Amino acid sequence: MKHRFLSTMSSDPRFDTIKRERVSDRIAQNLLKLIASGELAPGERLPGERQLADMMGVSRVSVRAALQELKAQGFLSAVQGGGTRVVSAAGELIGKHLGRLVQAEERNLLDLIEIRSNLEVWAAKLAASNADEAQVAEIERILVMMGDDMRPKRLKAEDDLAFHMAIAKASGSAVYLHLMSALTSILEEQLTDTRLLRYNTPEQDAKFLEQHWAIFKAIEGKDPEAAGEAIAEHLDSVQACYNQEEAYLKVPA
Repeated sequence: MKHRFLSTMSSDPRFDTIKRERVSDRIAQNLLKLIASGELAPGERLPGERQLADMMGVSRVSVRAALQELKAQGFLSAVQGGGTRVVSAAGELIGKHLGRLVQAEERNLLDLIEIRSNLEVWAAKLAASNADEAQVAEIERILVMMGDDMRPKRLKAEDDLAFHMAIAKASGSAVYLHLMSALTSILEEQLTDTRLLRYNTPEQDAKFLEQHWAIFKAIEGKDPEAAGEAIAEHLDSVQACYNQEEAYLKVPA
């Protein structure tokens, strides 16, 4: 009778068999947690296989298998010349399609700026609350670089994007950071259009730099409301320029 009871319990569906995990699976899970938390940011290059193996106390073979698994899932990609970086494959596709929409219709560009404004106000407030000393220093470093008269003008859009991505990282929101990463290509196009083609006079450069410093000062001062207001003012001024230009183009000759 006792034997029959044990036989019945051995097939009870409430109790799942515990699967033995491979070391590579645990490594992949740990790396994925770092990506999901934003500690490994989109575009960030990972340490080499040997270094990862040493730091995590595992074999290089297990690390290689974990990296291959995450590449297959679209979280990582190979870097030309060797190495691995964090990437969002879906994000790159989204950016590509958005780029076509913006190029096809000016109104879509205005929509993008307005959407950016709402999102970045929220992110700037978070950054003012969450940014650590290293993140504040990184934002300041980018600003100093942006204000360097010897800096090539062709890098203005790239520097501007780096500033906004630094705020995204300082916000502490992994979701927002990955969203911004997904929009990187279209944001770079929009910033290139703004900073290099439309509004590229010394006076306009000085105005943009002043607005960026105001955003930074609010984040440095741990003032969320001031940070939100500063970045809203900056993006509102960009949008106003586009709106003014659009209205001018609609005036009959």
